[in-house]
Amino acid sequence: MSSAEPSPAQKLLGDFAPKMVQLTDDVLFGDVWKRQGLSPRDRSLITVAVLAATSRPDQLASHLRLGLDNGLTREELVEALTHIAFYAGWPSGMGGLTQLKAIVEKHEK
Repeated sequence: MSSAEPSPAQKLLGDFAPKMVQLTDDVLFGDVWKRQGLSPRDRSLITVAVLAATSRPDQLASHLRLGLDNGLTREELVEALTHIAFYAGWPSGMGGLTQLKAIVEKHEK
């Protein structure tokens, strides 16, 4: 991302919460997501699972898109969200699958 292009956090919160934007950009995505121990693809799968299981739909949508960008397939995400339904509750799995379907359909157009 070029320095002229605002980050997703900057677009979402801008000057309203500049410290949260800085922590999101510098610490979360600038450090945690760049650590060597896991690939971006694996981090995406874990993040999607946690967000779906804890009913965080706003963040889940952006991480489903990021997961696809990081190499997760639609089929892998469907399988993960189906699996989550049995451990975190049916609404968590169904909610995630509904969001994924909308994202995939929009992307395919």
